Amino acid sequence: MKSRFFITFSFMIILIIFAFNTGYVLGQSPWAPVQVFSRGTMPVEAEETFAPFWEVWSLVQARYFEQPLDDEQLMQGAINGMLAALGDPNTRYLSPEAEARAREGMAGEFEGIGAEITFENGDLTIVSPIVGSPAEAAGLLPGDILRAADGVELSNLDIMEAARLVRGPAGTSVTLTVERRGETFIVEVVRGVIRMPSVRGELLEENIAYVRLTQFGYETVADLQALLETLIPQNPRGLILDLRRNPGGGLDTVVGVADQFLDEGVILVERFGDGRERVFSSTDQGLAQQIPLVVLIDAGSASASEVLAGAVRARGRGVLIGQTTFGKGTIQTWHPLSDGGGVRITVARWLTPDETWVNEGGLAPDYFIPLPEEQNADAVDAQLQAAIAYLLGERINSVPPAENDG
Repeated sequence: MKSRFFITFSFMIILIIFAFNTGYVLGQSPWAPVQVFSRGTMPVEAEETFAPFWEVWSLVQARYFEQPLDDEQLMQGAINGMLAALGDPNTRYLSPEAEARAREGMAGEFEGIGAEITFENGDLTIVSPIVGSPAEAAGLLPGDILRAADGVELSNLDIMEAARLVRGPAGTSVTLTVERRGETFIVEVVRGVIRMPSVRGELLEENIAYVRLTQFGYETVADLQALLETLIPQNPRGLILDLRRNPGGGLDTVVGVADQFLDEGVILVERFGDGRERVFSSTDQGLAQQIPLVVLIDAGSASASEVLAGAVRARGRGVLIGQTTFGKGTIQTWHPLSDGGGVRITVARWLTPDETWVNEGGLAPDYFIPLPEEQNADAVDAQLQAAIAYLLGERINSVPPAENDG
């Protein structure tokens, strides 16, 4: 086969370690309540509710035995505590530094180890190492639990502080304590500059088009269209859309991507807490609406990846091959704050065109293709080979996981 610069079993995937940090510049003196919430800005109905907060603030400022206090740290802790009370790991505060890094990641470049992380069952867990990243080179895998960074336990920290300890400037190193399937090991990772082109592709020797999406970023729709304009005129017999280890991205982006593969119809339904709904639909203008389609998925395929895969299956447009997806069925809005930071707030759940909610359960593939536990660059990519075989009309064997394997 032709050289597959990104296929060889590093089925690349994406999005970034949204660097979370401390520091929210709000409340810069013991009289911060006056600065932060004046009578003109705080809703009257909230004054009584927040009275105990300001009472505690004043008591801590006046009585705590170690002075002076770090007002930024206190206020950031208050914000994080408020958001944590919602019980939603996807609603979170980002400091100005973290906000800038998150937006850099969507633009395709950032510094760190190159992995998206989340809290799962109270553990700091890797969703996806980014292809070509230091995290991938160090052998970190989806599902790995990060127990400590440079000897500092991560289990008692919030996700922002934990991520701050893991990430860092390019060229510096971090020693991670990692748990994988009950066993613990130590790995040193040298941080780097992570560059993530979100779209890659080629025509395979079997005359099958291969398109890899590593995230749904700012340039993804335009880059995908440009790639399809080179591949589709070559009349490939089918197309493989690889969404493995793709943790998602922007809602508008995934709608634009789906429009290339789906004819006119529903892509997803956004359902708000009050029962209102907003339907996102595809047009009839896509470049790859008729070509036979296979979508590759795995446990690192999350959020927008699941939107796209779910729409493809619900619309009968193609089949899903690989492993069950991550299971993130909610939508967040990004709100900038006055200090340069930001907050992500979950505003709705999303449903596939047949009104399936994938949250926590994920999308099961039409064909389960397991991969070896030990992965290396020389291993055969069984999932990719299964997709090729399917498009060639050959028989492939689906091997659903045992119930206790998850």
